[in-house]
Amino acid sequence: MTLTLLAFVAAGSLILLVFLLLGGHNRRLEERVQNLAEENQPAVAQQRTVAALARHALPKLGTAIAPDEGEQRTRLQARLVHAGFYSRHAMGVFLGVKMLLMLLPIVAGVAAGLLGLQPFMYSMIYGLVGGAVGMMAPALWLDWRKRKRQFGLRRALPDALDVVVICLEGGLSLQGGFQRVATSLRSAHPLLATEMNIMQREIQLGRSTGEAMRQFAERTDLEEVRSLASVVLQAERLGASIVKSLRVYADSFRTKRLQRAEEMAQKASTKIVFPTILFIFPAILFVIAAPAVFLLMDLFASMQD
Repeated sequence: MTLTLLAFVAAGSLILLVFLLLGGHNRRLEERVQNLAEENQPAVAQQRTVAALARHALPKLGTAIAPDEGEQRTRLQARLVHAGFYSRHAMGVFLGVKMLLMLLPIVAGVAAGLLGLQPFMYSMIYGLVGGAVGMMAPALWLDWRKRKRQFGLRRALPDALDVVVICLEGGLSLQGGFQRVATSLRSAHPLLATEMNIMQREIQLGRSTGEAMRQFAERTDLEEVRSLASVVLQAERLGASIVKSLRVYADSFRTKRLQRAEEMAQKASTKIVFPTILFIFPAILFVIAAPAVFLLMDLFASMQD
């Protein structure tokens, strides 16, 4: 009896000791996390201040080059939306950054010329060239971002349609299938999952699934999504099943994805020719020809002697 009581007390004391140690460790961990959060508060506040300043200052700077005509503004707004910028401040910030990239090289060139760091004529030429590059660079970057975004969406569409077809065959609605895509493919295709969440919000606000898909096509400027939206709209009007159509579209999208991959693989062999000629081939030629050149130099030196 005494041994049983001692064993029970020892086990209870051990459990209490472990609990106290873990509790103290957790309290120290919580205190450390709180201290780190307090230390990072000034940096976070500074970042928020800089972001707020940029959001308010850049649109005012971009008003000088803002398009006045409605058609040009609509075209620029569409380009920003296609690139993934949905904020109402996107146009002002983009034009402000463009204006800043145009002015900074010119100001830097004038300052360098006035301070005597460079001849004034050369510094002005450098500043004008930099301003021209700053004027064209944002538009090129915007087109590049649009192409990159479309490429990611095209890669994700076949997988998304497969999930939607499986959900429809399992008894879910089309809206439920899109919701399943947004949750299941979030880690693999976060961009498509974000667009699906936007579609869900639009459907909840009263739009039909076909109209939400048409808006998705307008935001991304993808012809594949436009044709898919027209199929969904027609099925909603006629009350027909769209499982077979979605399966056919998924197969065609997968075939197109494979064809694009093969096309990129064929282009790689052509693109690698220029680096080979400019960088690799001269190095190989130097390694092969250098010993012969040194032997000829020694031979000519011996003949002169």
